[in-house]
Amino acid sequence: MTVTVRFAPSPTGRIHIGNARTALFNWLFAINNKGRFIQRFDDTDIARSKQEYADSILYDLHWLGIFPDVTEYQSRRFDIYDAAVERLKAARVLYACYETPEELDLRRKVRRTRGLPPVYGREALTLTPEQVAEYQSDGRKPHWRFLLPNFTSDPLQPERTDVHWSDLVRGEETVDLASLSDPVLVREDGTYLYTLPSVVDDIEMGVSHVIRGDDHVTNTGVQIAIFKALGAEPPVFGHHNLLTTTTGEGLSKRTGALSIESLRQDGIEPMAVASLAVLVGTSENVTAAHDLNELASHFDPAATSKSASKFDPDELLVLNRALMHHMSFEDARDRLMVLGISGDKAEAFWLAVRGNLDRLSDAVAWWRILSEGPQEPAEFSGEDRDFLHQAFELLPEEPWNGTVWKDWTGKIREATGRKGKPLFMPLRLALTGRTSGPELSDLLPLMGREGTLARRP
Repeated sequence: MTVTVRFAPSPTGRIHIGNARTALFNWLFAINNKGRFIQRFDDTDIARSKQEYADSILYDLHWLGIFPDVTEYQSRRFDIYDAAVERLKAARVLYACYETPEELDLRRKVRRTRGLPPVYGREALTLTPEQVAEYQSDGRKPHWRFLLPNFTSDPLQPERTDVHWSDLVRGEETVDLASLSDPVLVREDGTYLYTLPSVVDDIEMGVSHVIRGDDHVTNTGVQIAIFKALGAEPPVFGHHNLLTTTTGEGLSKRTGALSIESLRQDGIEPMAVASLAVLVGTSENVTAAHDLNELASHFDPAATSKSASKFDPDELLVLNRALMHHMSFEDARDRLMVLGISGDKAEAFWLAVRGNLDRLSDAVAWWRILSEGPQEPAEFSGEDRDFLHQAFELLPEEPWNGTVWKDWTGKIREATGRKGKPLFMPLRLALTGRTSGPELSDLLPLMGREGTLARRP
């Protein structure tokens, strides 16, 4: 069997880090099992779904390193869902209901006052032909519910009916169908809710494993019943924990909280995002993987906690720094060129500054310092200014090599008696305008003697 997974967001906004977690779980599972990855857009809600969001989701996935084997749109598959509806009607497990939302709400309240669970009581199954005709003459159109198999002979007498599955993440799971209302699959206007198209597509596309958030656990019990009603074997399910903000709030495409787009614009590396999105809330140490293949080697869905995990953006910067500090010039070259950093000095410059960067774009400031000098010249005391005047008089002649900094500071120490911070800090401020940064032994040869002298206060 070929492992086939899918990522099926609604294109109603830009995906956030929680959505990316689901996509990455599926992608890494496919990598580890040499499987296929289907990108499927749940765009049956025509009013809210937009192509621009679908395009942005694909762009975000590509940025993360996810390249689907195929892309599908549910809005182009209505004929397949229509056929499935007719099959369910013929099997007498899809029935018409005429209640208004207000009537349904009132019934739920009545059931609560009687100490009963607020599930749908299947009153529509008791309608007479005359009552149906009256509803229709009043202009009411039915919505259609799936009859859950939670009874022996009389659907008005539901009984405990457990659906079991072995969850890839959570282990053995059980849902009691008698605790649930028969789900609405088709709205009054003939449009589909999420449940039926998802099942039909999983069958038609040969999806073998469904990995998604644990807010779908109850849905899984219902969908397993629909799979069987359509004569199909359900796929293997896995439900990972959800990510929240540091304050415990849920993430939403509508609010844009921690969207992949915003993280990219903030200069966060894709592997910092992927590493934290996948490893947070698992038994694995959260470290920055170099690429998705490396991350896949640390990925085990069963190692995921069952409780929600808080996503702290500050941790992204920690991972981002780690990626910067170890990024090769070959990996950075093209992006540096876009930023205007190129030429004979570019590689040596990158190797000198990468250990001091939070983001790759931070290299621009250091390139300007190297090329133009301190952007904001430091203020010095009279004593330090006299020290620097003497120090620059001792600057070695060219040619320079990797020992010039050691040679120069050795002469300064011998001539002035200064050492440690009183020696190094005024020099750093004069050369860079900053109190910290890359090793001056690496920067000095890049500045050259002329460029160094130009920084004399």
